[in-house]
Amino acid sequence: MSAADELLDIVDEDDRVVAQVPRGEAYARGLRHRCVFIQARDAEGRIFVHRRTPTKLVFPSMYDMFVGGVVGAGESYDAAALREAEEELGVSGLPRPVPLFKFLYDGGDGQSWWSSVYEVRCELPVSPQVEEVAWHGFLTDPELERRLTEWAWVPDGLAAYERLKAYRAGHPS
Repeated sequence: MSAADELLDIVDEDDRVVAQVPRGEAYARGLRHRCVFIQARDAEGRIFVHRRTPTKLVFPSMYDMFVGGVVGAGESYDAAALREAEEELGVSGLPRPVPLFKFLYDGGDGQSWWSSVYEVRCELPVSPQVEEVAWHGFLTDPELERRLTEWAWVPDGLAAYERLKAYRAGHPS
């Protein structure tokens, strides 16, 4: 089954399931669905950053400071967070990601999804999926901040990152 055929829950403005459709159709029609964003840090506290492959359905070849993806039909946010983190980092036995907050992402282009943000410590050696990740590295917080103006970042990841910074500063969005 291709990524475009994966079944997703379609949700309303209150994150209630109203339908199930294939991912490709959800993207093409701009249907609201669910996603998870997991900030992974290594043993030194550096953030896992990667560039998406050019074959990704959404935001190809852009950088992201989160691992994650869509929540499958009938899947919980927590289950999706662990699955996506292990898949994208290429590890097994990762600690369960810690949920921080949820927000409704609106790309302003008709694309919108409920987004649950998590954090996880990954002390295992990573081996990201070559189908998903074209480049990866671990950056310190100041290194990441410097790169924000130099690299092309996924817009939903940037929105989640800004909310995460506010959350950590004691101003949840």
